[in-house]
Amino acid sequence: MKDDEKHMSTYSSLAVVLAILLALTTISVLATGFHLGPFTVVLALVIACIKVTIVLTQFMHLRFENMFLRLAVTGVFVLFALVVIFTFVDYYFR
Repeated sequence: MKDDEKHMSTYSSLAVVLAILLALTTISVLATGFHLGPFTVVLALVIACIKVTIVLTQFMHLRFENMFLRLAVTGVFVLFALVVIFTFVDYYFR
């Protein structure tokens, strides 16, 4: 973490983050009512990834970290996405 920067979150920014997370949760719950076939899981995973990104940047203060840590976290998500994609491809072609 950068020592020379203060990283205080205001109540208004936290309220905006709360509203966004609640809206995304509502969208994911409502999306289960639609029959999208295999894209239902894809939609749920995309919404979950967006929510994780918001939590990492806002609550875990990743936006104040150096570039190496940001790239490391991004690499973990890319690796996770590849594993999920390979799993779905393997399941689809069985």
